[in-house]
Amino acid sequence: MAEEGEKRGAKGFKVEDRRRFSAETGEPREAAGAVDSTGDSVETASQEESSRGKAETGERLPEISFSAFVISLSTQALMHLGEIENPLSGKVEADIAVAKQLIDIIGVLREKTRGNLDSGEEKLMEDVLFDLRMRYVEAVKKG
Repeated sequence: MAEEGEKRGAKGFKVEDRRRFSAETGEPREAAGAVDSTGDSVETASQEESSRGKAETGERLPEISFSAFVISLSTQALMHLGEIENPLSGKVEADIAVAKQLIDIIGVLREKTRGNLDSGEEKLMEDVLFDLRMRYVEAVKKG
């Protein structure tokens, strides 16, 4: 049966050993030139991470926080309200239904986190929801 696959020119698959430690000795693999059981070189996890890091543009990502999350949702809602341009297309596009859903999601977050936010986060939630709801009403009137 294996011979049939070889006769038809079917390609097999390649198994790469990506473990950081050698299967035989249990010791860490060498950083450069690690070789698996077939004799092929293997890229280690640290090499993979560094190659991914090189592919990035070098820009630092914003801090992950509740406030950053709320602002991210708010920005998406503004984009769908047609207030700011879509960064992918570069065009101002409105989708009022999606904007309403995002505003409602922020409202649900406010209800579920009530009493667990600090004063700054609570004020941010109030301000963002008020602003988005007013912009939504204006967008519905226009449309």
